[in-house]
Amino acid sequence: MTTFVDFVPSQQAPFQFQATFDTNLYTVYCTWNMSGQRYYVNVYDLGNNLVACLPQVGSPQGYDINILAGYFTTSTLVWRPANNQFEISP
Repeated sequence: MTTFVDFVPSQQAPFQFQATFDTNLYTVYCTWNMSGQRYYVNVYDLGNNLVACLPQVGSPQGYDINILAGYFTTSTLVWRPANNQFEISP
């Protein structure tokens, strides 16, 4: 079942949410990178260890770009700029 998370960034703190990837719970932070002029997705395990730091790449409608490709075997994380939502498939 796909979960949808509205992406609502703030200037006060990084946008964050928790998600399950490959049956484990992770915290996802979306941080703005001033040099790159874009958001990055930072995935941390519950021990606060960085698992992945990847650019927040947008997917067009009808085509999925899995931000986490190569990091998790069954889970996907897709960001749709048109909807301003993340789509999480565990």
